[in-house]
Amino acid sequence: MTLDLLVPSRCSGCGRSGPACCSSCLRVFGPPSRLSVPGVGPPVWALAAYGGVARELVLAFKERGARALAAWFGALVAAALVSVGPAPWVLVPAPSRSAAARERGGDHMVRIARAAQIASVAPLLSFAAGVADSVGLGPGARRRNVDGRILVCGRPPPGTVVVLDDVVTTGATAAACVRALRSSGVRAKAVLALTSARPWG
Repeated sequence: MTLDLLVPSRCSGCGRSGPACCSSCLRVFGPPSRLSVPGVGPPVWALAAYGGVARELVLAFKERGARALAAWFGALVAAALVSVGPAPWVLVPAPSRSAAARERGGDHMVRIARAAQIASVAPLLSFAAGVADSVGLGPGARRRNVDGRILVCGRPPPGTVVVLDDVVTTGATAAACVRALRSSGVRAKAVLALTSARPWG
């Protein structure tokens, strides 16, 4: 008896029996939409608004162990890259706190970046000690939480550098990632997020 028979697969977005993400839920992610995010610098793009099915899928992957979604998110990122800059692409995942990454069995954004397959992956960024979970923090507190606390280790291979994140909320993390890279002589050409909690459409 297979594991699928013991625990049937269900869509992490709607709960229907079937693949980890059904075709109906996948359709909530469209082509990249450019956002207005003051202070970041390069263009910021997102694939869906952070709500409803899109939020459920991100949380299922990030917090509930739905690792099969990495392939789905990776495919979405790969399709979006052609809109945000020319090949070859280099994905620089936004960092996770060490404690959160341990709880998730690894860095979730690195997993998605690798699943995209058509881009090089450069996990250069990490948080310095003392960065708190940003959930519940207001815009100013989010900015203070990460400003100057992103470390850069190494350099990316040649290509269009794209910072990859799961959710753009205030833009504080995206801006801090871009600044940290710039201070190390690396120019990010774009920020690409799966979802955005900012005004959409």
